[in-house]
Amino acid sequence: MSTSSTATDSGAGSDAQGPKKGNIFARFFLYVRQVIDEMRKVVWPTRNELVQYTIVVVIFLCIVMAYIIGVDEVFKRLVSWLFSE
Repeated sequence: MSTSSTATDSGAGSDAQGPKKGNIFARFFLYVRQVIDEMRKVVWPTRNELVQYTIVVVIFLCIVMAYIIGVDEVFKRLVSWLFSE
């Protein structure tokens, strides 16, 4: 509540903005280096896991596709029946 805390708060605000930005090439290479570091942390699936996940996704997509085709067919017949008279 004193003026010293206000001065400290305003000083902390300028520090909270982060370090000075470098030129565009330095920022780009920093970004690439950080991406590479994060990619090293990724746990990649094994071949068997990848095959299993792919099969599950394909089966799920086939089920959803069949459902949508069924609903579309029902609506098509319903609209055809309603407007055929």
